[in-house]
Amino acid sequence: MTYLVTFHWGWLLASLLLGLAMGWIAVVQRGDGVSKVLMRWLAVLAAALVAASIARIVPGRFGYWLDLLLVMFACYLVGCAVGSWLRDWVVSRNAPPATS
Repeated sequence: MTYLVTFHWGWLLASLLLGLAMGWIAVVQRGDGVSKVLMRWLAVLAAALVAASIARIVPGRFGYWLDLLLVMFACYLVGCAVGSWLRDWVVSRNAPPATS
C-alpha cells in the first residue's frame, strides 16, 4: 500500500481534487439520483471488490490495478465528502439570517 501511495501520489491527488470538485457542484445539481435497487447492487459490488482485494483473490498486475482502483475511489469519495461539506459551509455562511 505504501508503494501505491509513493508511486501514484499524483493520480491519488488528482482523484481527490476531482472528488472535491464533484462534491462542490453536487450540492447544486438537482437530479433524481440513483434508485435504491441500483444503490444496493453498487454497494454489493464495492464490498465484493474490497473483499477480493483483502483476500488477494486477484493475482499479479490485475490485483495491483484493483488495489489502485480502490485507493483512488476512496480518495475520490473523501474529496466528494469534503467538497460538499465545504459548499454547504460556504453557502450557509453567506445566507442572510432568518427572521422570525
